[in-house]
Amino acid sequence: MTAPFGEVRIVDDVPAAFADLVVEEAPESVALSGGGLARRCYAALAARDVDWRGVTVLLGDERRVPVDHDDSNEGMARRVLLDHVKPVTVHSMVGLGADRYDELVRALPPVELVHLGLGADGHTASLFPGAPQLDVEDRFVVEAGDDAHPHPRITFTLPAIARSQLAVVTVAGEEKRDAWRRLCAGEDLPAQRIRATRVIWLVAPDAL
Repeated sequence: MTAPFGEVRIVDDVPAAFADLVVEEAPESVALSGGGLARRCYAALAARDVDWRGVTVLLGDERRVPVDHDDSNEGMARRVLLDHVKPVTVHSMVGLGADRYDELVRALPPVELVHLGLGADGHTASLFPGAPQLDVEDRFVVEAGDDAHPHPRITFTLPAIARSQLAVVTVAGEEKRDAWRRLCAGEDLPAQRIRATRVIWLVAPDAL
């Protein structure tokens, strides 16, 4: 099924479908996400036969907390996936900060696969409704965050996502149902603005 914001695949098991897609695409660079669904996606991917020796890993967004903090996206990804598969390089957002990470992303080839989620408020990465970061056109990585979400953050901008070859957005859970329906109705949510060479949405029936 094709929607104005990308190809939509309704799947019973989003983590398994995500792992299948990564195996099929065999990207040489990926940008990872955070959250409970991302954790399940990366656990499913860790069990697949993927050669990670030539894969460069970035973060699409991150909270400004130590990597061993429970809220760290990188820390979660390392515990569930990266420490087990040993990719060639993992570029830490917190270690570099927004300005240097922006320079890094500019210097690298376009990311082949960016993994994103859909927040209950319609946000994606750390791009929140009404945030000035949504209108940034001259940066790939910026500081972000607001009072409704804990911790200052660093995030890919929409131009950084648009530069990628494939954006994969995973959506599951009844708590995402309202955001998904608003998205399908054409409301100007941050996730509605996701663009890339290809955009694939993996959506569970419980989110419809």
